[in-house]
Amino acid sequence: MTNADLRSSADAVLARLVGDTTGAARLREDQWLAIEALVAHKRRALVVQRTGWGKSAVYFVATALLRGRGAGPTVIVSPLLALMRNQVEAAARAGIRARTINSSNTEEWETVQAEVAAGEVDVLLVSPERLNNPDFRDEVLPKLSAATGLLVVDEAHCISDWGHDFRPDYRRLRTMLADLPPDVPVLATTATANARVTADVAEQLGTGGGSDALVLRGPLNRDSLSLGVLRLPDAAHRLAWLADHLGELPGSGIIYTLTVAAAEEVTAFLRQRGHTVASYTGKTENADRQQAEEDLLANRVKALVATSALGMGFDKPDLGFVAHLGSPSSPIAYYQQVGRAGRAVDHAEVLLLPGKEDEAIWQYFASVAFPPEEMVRRTLDVLARAEKPLSLPALEPLVELRRSRLETMLKVLDVDGAVRRVRGGWTATGQPWTYDAERYAWVARQRTAEQQAMRDYATTGGCRMEFLQRQLDDEGAAPCGRCDNCGKPRFTAELSPEALDTARGELGRAGVEVEPRRMWPTGLGAVGIDRKGRIPAGEQALSGRALGRLSDIGWGNRLRPMLSPTAADGPVPEAVAQAVVGVLADWAKGPGGWASGDPDAPARPVGVVTVASRTRPELIGTLGARIAEIGRMPVLGSLAYTAAAEVTVPQRSNSAQRLRALEGALTVPPQLASALASAGGPVLLVDDFMETGWTLAVAARLLRRAGAEAVLPLVLAVQS
Repeated sequence: MTNADLRSSADAVLARLVGDTTGAARLREDQWLAIEALVAHKRRALVVQRTGWGKSAVYFVATALLRGRGAGPTVIVSPLLALMRNQVEAAARAGIRARTINSSNTEEWETVQAEVAAGEVDVLLVSPERLNNPDFRDEVLPKLSAATGLLVVDEAHCISDWGHDFRPDYRRLRTMLADLPPDVPVLATTATANARVTADVAEQLGTGGGSDALVLRGPLNRDSLSLGVLRLPDAAHRLAWLADHLGELPGSGIIYTLTVAAAEEVTAFLRQRGHTVASYTGKTENADRQQAEEDLLANRVKALVATSALGMGFDKPDLGFVAHLGSPSSPIAYYQQVGRAGRAVDHAEVLLLPGKEDEAIWQYFASVAFPPEEMVRRTLDVLARAEKPLSLPALEPLVELRRSRLETMLKVLDVDGAVRRVRGGWTATGQPWTYDAERYAWVARQRTAEQQAMRDYATTGGCRMEFLQRQLDDEGAAPCGRCDNCGKPRFTAELSPEALDTARGELGRAGVEVEPRRMWPTGLGAVGIDRKGRIPAGEQALSGRALGRLSDIGWGNRLRPMLSPTAADGPVPEAVAQAVVGVLADWAKGPGGWASGDPDAPARPVGVVTVASRTRPELIGTLGARIAEIGRMPVLGSLAYTAAAEVTVPQRSNSAQRLRALEGALTVPPQLASALASAGGPVLLVDDFMETGWTLAVAARLLRRAGAEAVLPLVLAVQS
């Protein structure tokens, strides 16, 4: 086949892919260059192009042409289920048979693998997590590597820990690349990579150095996007502004928030104000996510209120706007998210509404980065001494890391060759391993620089699109002529007093239910605690209440400064005390409350017990005293620390380590024990902050054993 014939065939596949019946569809020049390299020359290519450029057209057209030449199926490593669903539908339009293997269709895996073996599948989409599943890695991957006709790495910036969205599972691709026959072409694509990330991805994919790989990097300017920033005094003003102006934004779109709690708050408020919106977060059930995606695609909702769970892979070409209620910590992440809009429309609005809480949220996520060397070494030592592979639940009690952070660390160590995931869990390989402190420190400095860049983006007087392009090292960066700084701002801070009053009322609404711990964590025996299974009912706390969440934009913004590790101790502010009393009143009258008339509800509390605190004794003491005064009940006393208590208790450790530190740390003083014995009813257990719930669980167990009829926890804040 001549080059002209190949080009003609490629354009014909494109026409089917985009539904063009006139035959006028033509590949862009860089699209054709990538396809030619993959199909005619079996080369490796890295394509860095803006969202909406048509990267998926490259691999679908190349797949059709390669399959026509007798090549095996294309394997696409894709990070998000939303992206997979969109791509399966797109492939079908071009007559390409696509199937997926991911966490949501485990019951189909055997059937899909059989279809691949029978040659009935043209495209297999695989989530990166599958690459390190022992069965898939050892049984399926070798056969797949031998049969693959084209390997595609979508959202390839995830492979680089220099980037904003590093995912260690992606690093497993090096193994697959090493096992590929030399004549199998490879395509990596991304829209969000600066020069450093591009070089790193190219190197890891074997497309760097002295190879003849094709690197296609295009301009990142988006002619359809009109960028703007609107600074408003507080969260209530931002919510009210959205309620008043959401209907003015073109078409349907996405409202991004930084936390799940904020997404839920914003969704509830906008619905109350008559807007058709849906929430989309990492906690949204898979079926609800699919429904939300379908509703947005069909314009049945004005907006999805989403966290970064919707950051990649959602394909709606006519998305009319993207608004951010809170600033992402990285301009590259921000560019990626706003790039969802305006792909097939002439004009789309992009608006950032930064908030005072943004920086605290950035700091929290930065605090759970790659662990320090001591923790890593301890984990390696535990695995080395183990007589058999350790599962995450078995390993977790032995190290001071929460499970999600531990799992991420193990995946990095797996890529580095220090550990290996096998059936039954994880095992140490015995291979030498070096803690790359210099690299981790550089990445941390890069994150700090990115945060400063987002502050600068919000305050710059220059072109906003040019600013983002320069952050991604786009050599073609130039003033766009469309943003609020290049032209006239399109939005003002005007909003209705009614919307503002309603927003203030909603954000001022206090009270979050606190579910008690009912089960001991697994593996307590490994840390010397002989407890397992269900906590006896007679030793549990009842359901409790918190004034608010630290991650929300209402009470969270007020409580966060008060509960900051650097905040000075002091008496509880009167406004906070009054709000807590309001929470108590609502709690009493609500379902299951002691004033609800429910025959199964606990009796009215007869006294207040506070939890000892080394950092905020005055805050907790005065809070307990004010509750007792207003509720006309006595302060029965305070739990105290024992002489054996650890000076510092790991706040962000896993459950077993947290309990190990709490074991024997608290005690019921004799005076409190005497008061409990004669109290004759439930007690309110008052503390400042709940992160894991184990301090409250241990305290409740002690109080119940000392004679408390029931324990009702009451805290100022919960983490999320």
